[in-house]
Amino acid sequence: MAPEVPVDVFSGTGKVAVHNAGYSKRAFVTFLAGNGDYVKGVVGLAKGLRKTKSIYPLVVAILPDVPEEHREILRSQGCIVHEIEPVYPPKNQTQFAMAYYVINYSKLRIWNFEEYSKMIYLDGDIQVFENIDHLFDMADGYFYAVMDCFCEKTWSHSRQYSIGYCQQCPDKVKWPEEMGAPPALYFNAGMFVFEPSRLTYETLLHDVSVTPPTPFAEQDFLNMFFEKVYKPIPPIYNLVLAMLWRHPENVELDKVKVVHYCANGSKPWRYTGKEANMDREDIKMLVKKWWDIYDDESLDFKADQDSATPEGESFSRPSIMASMPEPAITYIHAPSAA
Repeated sequence: MAPEVPVDVFSGTGKVAVHNAGYSKRAFVTFLAGNGDYVKGVVGLAKGLRKTKSIYPLVVAILPDVPEEHREILRSQGCIVHEIEPVYPPKNQTQFAMAYYVINYSKLRIWNFEEYSKMIYLDGDIQVFENIDHLFDMADGYFYAVMDCFCEKTWSHSRQYSIGYCQQCPDKVKWPEEMGAPPALYFNAGMFVFEPSRLTYETLLHDVSVTPPTPFAEQDFLNMFFEKVYKPIPPIYNLVLAMLWRHPENVELDKVKVVHYCANGSKPWRYTGKEANMDREDIKMLVKKWWDIYDDESLDFKADQDSATPEGESFSRPSIMASMPEPAITYIHAPSAA
């Protein structure tokens, strides 16, 4: 069942209502739960953003089960630690582990960060290798993200996978007419640009409380919720590693700005090279690039870096579990960073 989108959240033009027009604060935001090793990913992300000379802070939304030791590590790296409460799926509706849904649905709390007018969400297993601050300048009122791929076995439950259809190459296997209209464009929720809003936040929480969970949890839910206002951006802003072997024709590795280490075995801080596809030279190179940033002590946060933030921005700091398409796609290109 798809969530309802009320008119007070979306206007008749199909845009997300902007309720923070008087604010100019912007920030990156990520998420952390539990006492596991994902804190390393967040530290790496903070240092990566610093290396690209981003002028915006990194907010870390954490669940109550994140230990104080990890919170202090994040603060020491200049992160703004923001504790949030868990979000639970509908009662008696989970077909999978409750922990999985609680962790992922809790990310919806970031829509309540109304002290920011616009944010870019990044998963903790993402690294930013080139400055992407210009994404904040894209037109308000839309949800921006990179299209996903349907070729991995994790999609075996879907109609797309069953017929070999993928929105990354829609002409290779066309959507059969007898199956009706093709599915809507579907994005990967590891990275997206959004605008916090109290009305949107309250509607998200209401709809998730009455929407039966699906295999990809909050990603499926957000795709349903923002379907009418979703705008695809180029894959250089969220390179899902499986694209390297599923759709190499769509990847220009030397132009990629954001890498998503979501393939099995690809987390740099756990990397062994033994899992499928992990012995590829391009994977080894990307893992090394992550470690080069993580190990670079010159990228550690220094308190006097506060003065480098733009006027109105601030680095002031205020445990659940760790963890379609049309024949041709028109990407929304970000404003020039120049």
